Amino acid sequence: MSSTIAPPTYPWYYRPLEWFLRGLASLPLPLLYGLAEVLYFLMAYVLRYRERVVLENLRNSFPEKTEAEHKKLAKQFYRHFAQLMVEILWLRQASPEELSRRVSYPNKHVITDQLAKGRSLLALGSHEGNWEWILTSGALQINAPAVGVYQPLNSPFFDDFMYKLRTRTGAELVTMRETIRYMAASQDRQQLLCMLSDQSPSNAKNRYWTQLLHQETGFYTGADRLAAQFQLPVVFVSIRRKRRGYYEVVLTELYDGNTPLDPNQHRITEAFARAMEKDIRAAPADYLWSHRRWKHKRPVGE
Repeated sequence: MSSTIAPPTYPWYYRPLEWFLRGLASLPLPLLYGLAEVLYFLMAYVLRYRERVVLENLRNSFPEKTEAEHKKLAKQFYRHFAQLMVEILWLRQASPEELSRRVSYPNKHVITDQLAKGRSLLALGSHEGNWEWILTSGALQINAPAVGVYQPLNSPFFDDFMYKLRTRTGAELVTMRETIRYMAASQDRQQLLCMLSDQSPSNAKNRYWTQLLHQETGFYTGADRLAAQFQLPVVFVSIRRKRRGYYEVVLTELYDGNTPLDPNQHRITEAFARAMEKDIRAAPADYLWSHRRWKHKRPVGE
């Protein structure tokens, strides 16, 4: 099974952009980091990319910090985001050996011990650090198929571009809306299902509200339903930047897959929210603050 969904296609007039990005991706990573400094300057000082959203998120998340500290964090975020962009681009030419050298899993036994028992697992992460390197490196370092839950992008070109990056080391993709159906059809296949679980849900039927960084925050509840329906052990994936271009992935078990689990109690989602908040507080500049995470407000009575 090479992938769970077919590769996207895009119109021919995107070809020049593809050739341009291919040329950039062929550059050595140190040169790409030089480009990242240019991108950082443009985003932080010229374009002021989503500056209002970034600062609003930081102010609401860290009310104990001063305005000067918020602005300093915003600048640190822009530098991280620029480096993230070129690191994702670099995936197009990264060798398996180099990628494995740059992403370490010091306690991957949290996953491999469950795999040794013949079980599949659910891995939950957030938009902290370099999340794109985790699926691709996990496909190399974990001895089981790594399947990423994927939300197709609106742009056909970038959907195709990201699809190829995410699957080039052997990872597979399944669309978010097809996840339950896919798992039901592949229960006899041992695998690691990977989800970024910090998106802002719009569907009132599938969200759970809890406190995150001083704010009422809605979460998708798919992790609770998947873990309960398929008895999946659940691990939290903490992505920690050791230095530029090097990451450490620390795994924490949120659910062992054995004890009874009522999906309506949202134990998995609550545990994920607490682990995610701890991660963000430890490295606040490495979270995706330009994302409108809190755009949906909790309705009265929900």
